[in-house]
Amino acid sequence: MVSKQWRLLLGGLLFLLFTVLLGNCYAERKVSELRETYTYPESAFLEVQGMPVHYRRAGDGPPLLLLHGTGATLHTWEGWTAALRDSFDIISVTMPAFGLTGPHPNEDYSIGAYVDFLAAFTNQIGLDSFYLAGNSLGGLIAWEYALAHPQQVRRLVLLNAAGWPRDKAMPLAMRLAKLPGFKLLLQRVTPKSLFRKSLREVYANPGRISDTLVDRYFQLFLREGNRRAYVQRLNQPRPSNPERLRQLDIPTLILWGEQDVWIPVVDAYRFKAVLPHAKLKVYPDAGHVPMEEWPQRTARDVSQFLRSD
Repeated sequence: MVSKQWRLLLGGLLFLLFTVLLGNCYAERKVSELRETYTYPESAFLEVQGMPVHYRRAGDGPPLLLLHGTGATLHTWEGWTAALRDSFDIISVTMPAFGLTGPHPNEDYSIGAYVDFLAAFTNQIGLDSFYLAGNSLGGLIAWEYALAHPQQVRRLVLLNAAGWPRDKAMPLAMRLAKLPGFKLLLQRVTPKSLFRKSLREVYANPGRISDTLVDRYFQLFLREGNRRAYVQRLNQPRPSNPERLRQLDIPTLILWGEQDVWIPVVDAYRFKAVLPHAKLKVYPDAGHVPMEEWPQRTARDVSQFLRSD
């Protein structure tokens, strides 16, 4: 009798698991469909390294190039674009493996490959001297780019930037992408609840998370090839050595949300310690994406920094 009960229990659990998986199995979204919803009037697509790269250019003034983080797209800079376009030429770009840009043809998602991509992109749009800002992964790419091309970057802004060794576990979605049994599964099964969970982790104030925001992150992740690229990118080595920043002779502003549970605020002070010309501002009521939570306030601080002598 006990054996039969266990079989029934196991069968019920397997049925529940199958139902959950089936309910979260989503087909890839075609780029043509997503473009109708997730482009701006200023959106453009440029062929770079064999990819139709989605970027947005708005405003007038000295150029400011913006780099998003993992799982995000150029849309993360919507607030900054609105706040700064009267004073700067705001250029935001969706990098390979994300959003409407999608996977890279050679499937190389190393930091060096992103630096090379950025060099090709800036060359094709005619940028030879500009301000550069990046959040999270985009922050890591930004400071690596500044080290590789210091003659191009006039000033650098790092928002909750990656690069220092991690002292805590990665977010759940990133950990799953590294597990052998989940690599293929994550390319088909994509629980929308994970996106809301992730946003609740990166926002200090959950009340700022709308259904529209969750849906945008979710839908753009389903873009053809993005889930495969996500798994591939997280399974590539990402060695970095922030100590090299001691040689960076560029004015730098470090902005950090104190309530960041992904990259702790202690890393802000580590960047401040190694960068020769750095200023630091910490926002006690912000998380991992301060430019999304507090676009007006953070944009004002950036504008003051870029305009200062």
